[in-house]
Amino acid sequence: MTQASIGPGARVTLHFSLELEDGRAVDSTREGQPATFEVGDGNLLPGFEQALFGLQSGDKRRLRILPEQGFGQPNPSNVQWVGRDRFNGMELEPGLVISFADGARGELPGVVKSLHEEQVEVDFNHPLAGHTLYFEVEIFAVESVS
Repeated sequence: MTQASIGPGARVTLHFSLELEDGRAVDSTREGQPATFEVGDGNLLPGFEQALFGLQSGDKRRLRILPEQGFGQPNPSNVQWVGRDRFNGMELEPGLVISFADGARGELPGVVKSLHEEQVEVDFNHPLAGHTLYFEVEIFAVESVS
């Protein structure tokens, strides 16, 4: 019997660690239970899923995901100026993440970039936009679900 490989229609169980190019840790499942997902279910970056294609149970790899296959490049039009009056007296500082309501009544996180007397510069790009991502993966199980 042939061992299943990761591809479309696969359920995958794995541990992963995610680091940035400077070695800074971003996320990991290693302290808890492994993650399980179905390829194409929208829970993972398509570039990460594609990098896993062909791997099998027992495989360990370090995967490099370029920004274009990850969260993309930062878009300058996603940096907006917002009136200070919209923050209702909040204590603001650069780096603070604030949740805003978007047009569909969902949440959109924004990061305060700079503060001015009447305006606040907010970056709505994904915090990992523009970064090359490094995933250390260990595959525990690959099952066909289709």
